[in-house]
Amino acid sequence: MGEESSIEGRVRDIAERAAQERGLELVHVEFAGGARAPVVRVFIDKPGGVTHEDCSEVSRHLGTVLDVDDFIPDTYTLEVSSPGLERGLYSLADFERFAGRLARAKTRGAIAGQRNFRGRIEGVEGEDVLFEDRTTGRARIPFAEIAKANLEIDVEEEFRVAEERERQKRQRSDVET
Repeated sequence: MGEESSIEGRVRDIAERAAQERGLELVHVEFAGGARAPVVRVFIDKPGGVTHEDCSEVSRHLGTVLDVDDFIPDTYTLEVSSPGLERGLYSLADFERFAGRLARAKTRGAIAGQRNFRGRIEGVEGEDVLFEDRTTGRARIPFAEIAKANLEIDVEEEFRVAEERERQKRQRSDVET
């Protein structure tokens, strides 16, 4: 990603470098809160999840650079965090990466009479996201039409994974005794 002249682009470029230098992925940068109380939110990730220390390091570095460069015109709040279990999906690469996972998406306009989709991401084909919607079946959603999308937790799968971990833990402790 090259240098951008917008404030958002400049913050994104600085956050990208800060994350990469620490072996982290920059997931997303967003501005919220309006002109009176702007909030700069930076979401980072890594395999196995980010730690509090990862967030603190990126926050310290990013905050220092933003304070020195002083290109954000108002006082702002900087938040650096994990994208969470129901992380947002912001690029075609995100949809490719999370193919097979449950997600929900909202489109800018209706696609075959539907704007809200919930189901499983099947993958990406060209500039389209292939989606198996729970109620209407297979949908082809042009990426440019997606206003907002995020993963959904598969509660049953999470319970299965937790039970498997516990079973393996018990087996290891049985072998050790």
